[in-house]
Formats: sequence, structure tokens, C-alpha cells
Amino acid sequence: MSWIYLVIAGLFEVGFTTSLKLSKDFSVATWTTAFFICISLSFYFLNEASKTIPLGTAYAVWTGIGAVGTAVIGIFFFNEPAYFTRVLFLFLLIGSIIGLKVVS
Repeated sequence: MSWIYLVIAGLFEVGFTTSLKLSKDFSVATWTTAFFICISLSFYFLNEASKTIPLGTAYAVWTGIGAVGTAVIGIFFFNEPAYFTRVLFLFLLIGSIIGLKVVS
């Protein structure tokens, strides 16, 4: 169950980073509210996951999910570049996340 919590925490991290951009410096109330809800839920689920998953592993996986997810959102919704090396390193990051799961 802890790994499910960790994945949920990572998805909420993607939610709060995306909401942060859409809030336009916290000037759009709806996205500002979404930011605070997502960040609260992300930390809640990270805390739940870290009760049984080692903290270093939980944190690395949480930030990895957030980084990959946020980069993918940036590429598909904010027209950020998707050049070969960027995508390659995103796949390496995904491989690292899977590796941490396998060895934990």
C-alpha cells in the first residue's frame, strides 16, 4: 500500500507544479487553490508512504515521478522542447525510479 501512496504523492506533485504555473504568480484563484490542495495531498501521501519505505527511497521516487510528470506536462501542454537528449534522460530517470522500487 505504501508504494501506491507514493505514486499518488508523485501525481499530486505533478498537480501542484502544473497548478503553480497556471496560477500565474498566485493571481488566478482557482489554480492557486488547486496548488495548495495538491501540495497538501502530495506531502500527506509522501508522509504515509515514508512510514514503511525508507525516507531516501521515498523522496527520490517522489521527486522522480514529479520531475518526469512535470516534464511530460510541459512538453505536451506548454510546448516545451522534446529534443532527443531530454527524452533520453527522462527515460533514464524512469529507469532509476523502477530500479529503486526493485531494490527496496
